[in-house]
Amino acid sequence: MPATMSTFYQLEFEKPIVELDRKIADAEASGSVNGELSSLREQRSKLLKELYTDLSPWNTVRVARHPNRPQTRDYLKMLGRDFTELSGDRRYGDDPAIVTGFARIGEFKVLVVGHQKGKSTQEKLDCHFGCAHPEGYRKALAKMKLAEKFGVPIVTFVDTPGAYPGLEAEKRGQAEAIAVNLREMSVIKVPIVSLVIGEGGSGGALGIAVADRVAMLANAWYSVISPEGCAAILWKQANERNNSAAADALHLTARDNLKLGIIEEVLPEPAGGAHRDPAQTAATIERWVVDSVRALKDVPPETLVQRRFERFRKLGRYQEVQAPETPVQAPEPA
Repeated sequence: MPATMSTFYQLEFEKPIVELDRKIADAEASGSVNGELSSLREQRSKLLKELYTDLSPWNTVRVARHPNRPQTRDYLKMLGRDFTELSGDRRYGDDPAIVTGFARIGEFKVLVVGHQKGKSTQEKLDCHFGCAHPEGYRKALAKMKLAEKFGVPIVTFVDTPGAYPGLEAEKRGQAEAIAVNLREMSVIKVPIVSLVIGEGGSGGALGIAVADRVAMLANAWYSVISPEGCAAILWKQANERNNSAAADALHLTARDNLKLGIIEEVLPEPAGGAHRDPAQTAATIERWVVDSVRALKDVPPETLVQRRFERFRKLGRYQEVQAPETPVQAPEPA
């Protein structure tokens, strides 16, 4: 994807890049000498690297939500061969917010399960902006059981702000569908690897992420709740200041999750984020998937399940501290 495509949507902290993009476009249109263009492009690359080197947690969330950021279907086109999509949960219907199907990634036949947010307005509406309904989670589990039957490894791509919270979803058993996925994925006897490619919100993300190995792209986030949801609960108002404070408190970045032992690896993104070079990001993902599946494919099924159980049990460690005497206060106005 050309760098200029990302300029249709600009993040606040990227404003200096917009001006450089304009200068580069003007120089190209006027036929400027190569030296001037090279200098401008070098400045742009350097600035992108500086801006993305140490993003704040709230800016990380913004990058993860970038409308040009590659989604599951984008990665399937770039790294998945012979993709055959499977639809429906055999109980209610099909949920386009979750994509499932068999594909070849590298040398391996795998089942791919991933969230899909949608790109066009209509697709976003159809996919509920990546918020899956219970039939989506049931579809995912049914296809995982099929993969287990044929001894095929499972690869999941997580990218959701959370499961769909509507009344109809609750009537059809949203909480139960996610809970059943957590239980059943924990004992599936084939390798499961999971990658957070964008947003990893709450149970909606975990519903397809009970895996032997979990990784995150560098500008993805993974947490029990979104910053806006956390701010609304703690301070009764989800505004810019509160959202930023909540993002800091949640420790939701890839680096935080790695430090906490929730994931095994952080996959680097190109300078400026995955949306600026999807092909390079896809190549990085393919290497990780192939390496992970290769390391797990010969592990005995019983050992695989036991290790998966132990992996998630370790995440339950906690330390008791004395509760503060006064309630947590909202951040002071700047």
